[in-house]
Amino acid sequence: QVQLVESGGGLVQPGGSLRLSCAASGVILSINAMGWYRQAPGRSRELVATMSSGGSTYYADSVKGRFTISRDHTKNTGYLQMNSLKPEDTAVYYCNVVSFWGQGTQVTVSS
Repeated sequence: QVQLVESGGGLVQPGGSLRLSCAASGVILSINAMGWYRQAPGRSRELVATMSSGGSTYYADSVKGRFTISRDHTKNTGYLQMNSLKPEDTAVYYCNVVSFWGQGTQVTVSS
């Protein structure tokens, strides 16, 4: 049974940082592509960043230079380091591997 559990969300001021984690079980992150998505209220889910099985990364223009996707194969956990956060980054963030999704973690950027 595949399970993805996100954590690390919270309330942060503009300009702050958060690191999201995606702990995986039942699927090996290092041999699969992994993605982070987000969904803000009233908006559709959008792609934030991806990492291929080979380690290639992709970032949405809105987060390029501020967010970094990574993974630790020893912990079978993926990460999204988010720096210089803006109010428009406020959303529920989801981890995706193959066709599986986590439950999401709320990120709120507000002063």
